[in-house]
Amino acid sequence: MGSLSDNAQGAIFMMVSMAGFVINDTLMKLAAAEASLFQVMLLRGLVATGLLGLLAWRRGALWPRLDRAGRRLIGLRVCGEIGATTCYLTALFHMPIANATAILQSLPLAVTLGAALVLGETVGRRRYIAIAIGFAGVLGIVQPGSEGFTGYSLWALGAVGFMVVRDLTTRRLGREIPSIFVALTTAVGITIVGGLVCAFRPWQPVPGPTLVLLGAAAFFLVVGYLFNVMTMRKGEIGFVSPFRYTILIWAIVLGIVVFGEVPNPMAFAGAAVVVMTGVYTFYRERMAARRALRLPATSGAPGRSGA
Repeated sequence: MGSLSDNAQGAIFMMVSMAGFVINDTLMKLAAAEASLFQVMLLRGLVATGLLGLLAWRRGALWPRLDRAGRRLIGLRVCGEIGATTCYLTALFHMPIANATAILQSLPLAVTLGAALVLGETVGRRRYIAIAIGFAGVLGIVQPGSEGFTGYSLWALGAVGFMVVRDLTTRRLGREIPSIFVALTTAVGITIVGGLVCAFRPWQPVPGPTLVLLGAAAFFLVVGYLFNVMTMRKGEIGFVSPFRYTILIWAIVLGIVVFGEVPNPMAFAGAAVVVMTGVYTFYRERMAARRALRLPATSGAPGRSGA
């Protein structure tokens, strides 16, 4: 890839990252036919923890120094990830993978709104309008009151809420805390919760092929994470971020090929609205960041101008 620009490489890394996450979801959905929710969380978590622990050890990031505030933030982030994982897998196991994935694409809009309401970040009128339109697109995917409505869509929306907590907490983590360590603590937390719940429930025998699926799911989850980190280190965030929506292409293709799931036209339309408003929000945030960099140092904090 030496001849490609950093942005082009970043875009490719982002698409590979999204493919890794969707393949993980596909394998988890297949494994759910032979294992319970918390069993798959435990078994996948054991493999993911091992892989991430090895990477953290090789990078010297296994035991970073953390102050009390850092420990609290990581603890809150882990709680958000546990809630998001539980809600999302519950939705994924009971509804089309493309629909569940599409609902999750409202996350950038929800984070922007959360940052304005919780962290006091300035968000301009145009971005508020984009957020409102994007959430209307989510309603097109969920389709409340229609024959195609499933209550498990609400679990996917719950996952988005927990992910907002996770991502807003991540923004407050110090840059000195290695990303690989943050991912490792998350994997450990999910594994522990899966194990605790399984300890108080009858253990359902898990066939060998299902164990292979869960091991592969953990591998692709780590692939998705690593390429996501590589993305952020290569390209400009404003340029590469829209490529996250290629995850919908992967989800639709795998949903059709593996599960025979074809989203209805309303879900397609809703997903398109979410993608367009998300891309617009990324664009406005990029323009706001550029304007902030051009402002004199006395005019205000960089990155806080409206868009």
